Amino acid sequence: MKVLNQETKVTYEVQNLSCANCAKKIEKHINEIDGVSEASIDIINKRLTISTNKSTNVNLLNEMNKIADAIEPGTRFVEMKKHFSEHEEETEEKKIIIRLILGGILFVLGYILEHFNLYSVAQITLFIISYVIIGYEVIYKALKNLIRGNLFDENFLMTIATFAAIYVQSYPEAVAVMLFYEVGEYFQDRAIDRSRKSIRELVAIQPKVAYVKQGNVIKEVHPSEVKVNDIIVIKPGDLVPLDGIVLSGTSEVDTSKLTGESLPRTVEPNSEILAGFINYNGLLEVKVTKLYEDSAVSKILELVENAQSKKAKVEKWITKFARIYTPIVILLAILITVLPIAFVSDYDFNEYLYRGATFLVVSCPCALVISIPLSIFGGIGASSREGILIKGGNYLEILRQAKVIVFDKTGTITKGNFVVTKVMAYDYDENELINLTVRAEKLSNHAIGKAIAMYKEVDQEEYKVEEYEEIFGKGIKARINNLDILIGNKELLLSNNIEVINNVQESGTIIYVAINGKFVGYFVISDEIKVEAKEAIRLLKKDGIETSIMLTGDNLTQASSVAKLVGIDKVFAELLPEDKLTILEQLKQENPDKYFIYVGDGVNDTPVLTASDIGISMGALGSDAAIETSDIVIMNDNLKKLYTARQIAKLTNKKIWQNIIFALAVKILVLILSSIGYATMWMAVFSDVGVALLAILNSVLILRYKVNKGQVTS
Repeated sequence: MKVLNQETKVTYEVQNLSCANCAKKIEKHINEIDGVSEASIDIINKRLTISTNKSTNVNLLNEMNKIADAIEPGTRFVEMKKHFSEHEEETEEKKIIIRLILGGILFVLGYILEHFNLYSVAQITLFIISYVIIGYEVIYKALKNLIRGNLFDENFLMTIATFAAIYVQSYPEAVAVMLFYEVGEYFQDRAIDRSRKSIRELVAIQPKVAYVKQGNVIKEVHPSEVKVNDIIVIKPGDLVPLDGIVLSGTSEVDTSKLTGESLPRTVEPNSEILAGFINYNGLLEVKVTKLYEDSAVSKILELVENAQSKKAKVEKWITKFARIYTPIVILLAILITVLPIAFVSDYDFNEYLYRGATFLVVSCPCALVISIPLSIFGGIGASSREGILIKGGNYLEILRQAKVIVFDKTGTITKGNFVVTKVMAYDYDENELINLTVRAEKLSNHAIGKAIAMYKEVDQEEYKVEEYEEIFGKGIKARINNLDILIGNKELLLSNNIEVINNVQESGTIIYVAINGKFVGYFVISDEIKVEAKEAIRLLKKDGIETSIMLTGDNLTQASSVAKLVGIDKVFAELLPEDKLTILEQLKQENPDKYFIYVGDGVNDTPVLTASDIGISMGALGSDAAIETSDIVIMNDNLKKLYTARQIAKLTNKKIWQNIIFALAVKILVLILSSIGYATMWMAVFSDVGVALLAILNSVLILRYKVNKGQVTS
């Protein structure tokens, strides 16, 4: 049993690893190391993320590198800062291209000699040299793995298959298998690299330059060098480098990289502005409120790039499948070679060895293993382009299957823009009631409290707050001018043995007020329903959501009115935060076979967001609370993005199963043909490499899909 103290997450750069099947094996062995509670390799982003004890990191890195090199020679993990330079990567790529071209030329020369019936030692020599130049890395890895007892990988499969072809003197086919395998691997790597770059371009909003104002001097620096409270200048056309508050200037900004919305937003003095916005037309001076690494855009990029660490069920399933698939096909290849001895009278060992070798070539599971994480990453990338942050492939899967959706009301179904629409006083001076209530609420951070505080200006010297206490989920208690004041919901007053009128019928949230133990009146607070709410819920129901529910602390009359207007099926009103959690858990117990989505504002719904199968926050342009507490964040608070997210999740699942069915169908067909002698190695290598490339390209197509009026279209 693993015991961890001070567990932390550490991320490493993965170098020299393009084999998805090998990545799964390395990941499995690292998970078995003492001191590691969880390890996940993201082959798309070339990252290893582990949860471990800080004190073991130095030794752990060495141990992990030994594991990686044993399974895939040359693979290593390094600290994230120690990246290969672009020049080094280009040099490595050029070496591969030169090797393949040189080997290919020698192969063609040998093939020409054979074509003109000039079969000779020279021709065989050309084939052998070509084979060694092209395949020496594959052979080296296979032999190294063989010594270490790791037989079941594609290097071993290709080496055994080509050795068999050489043994039966099928030299051209042996070289061709190795050549096309290596070319396929090269194009597969390039396709993954392009996919990675395309996905990163979708969220390529991390600025490189900030202009810091120091007196009358403007200094150009990297955003990571800027401190909180520094003043930065943002020129027209510039990418906003850091989160901050506008001090001077007015401009329109493009928020689409964060929200997916194309309409510009106007900012002016005192407006919040976030890194990743594009400044259109005005010169802005901004006071920085967050460091570079804490900005909304940095957190968004981190979420998108690390999302692969949370595997979907289908991805875990295909990993397990690949583990048993490869040993089985090797066994079958052996049986195809030797079993006919007992049944075939004119048995020819070379002929059946060739069949077995062909069988091995086509059996490589790379197409299955790499296309699935690539599809999931594509879905996450496409979602991020729409302003939807999904923290893992597992959430894409649950989102697609969910049948019940539960909403908070305030800030989710409604805009959260509260205003006082009515004040009622009972046996008390209305003006004095307003003054005392407004003065008390000036100290509150709650949205409703702020609405009351803005209702009127009150002299702070005349109304002095002597005591103040917030009562979670109920309201506030204050003492002003020697008067004891309670302001909040009905539960607050009843719990203090204060009687209130029971027949209040108002369209809005009722805030009750008691002074010196006596109920004296109430405020009606109204909130505007989001314009897209009704259409969003209609689309969700059309898309397979069976039940929609609202949980709210507001009174039943107001909650029922809102639910009816937008089409929500069930309402639970007048709830405390803990009541929401209790009801959600009860609903889940009553429907154990259904996934539940909870949609809230991400600030005071943390317990319910955590307890649901998927917690979705209305992100308010990337608020810290929303990003931290939920599984999915809707960056622009638009409810129709819920439907968009489900469409992308369904498209991702469709691509995954297209790849699985296509790859298995082609492989099974060619495996059958090879076993009965109707498939050549040429056919086998083309089916293996071709299937892998087509599966990868099909996965990448997710990034080409766009959302038009809520529908995912090409």
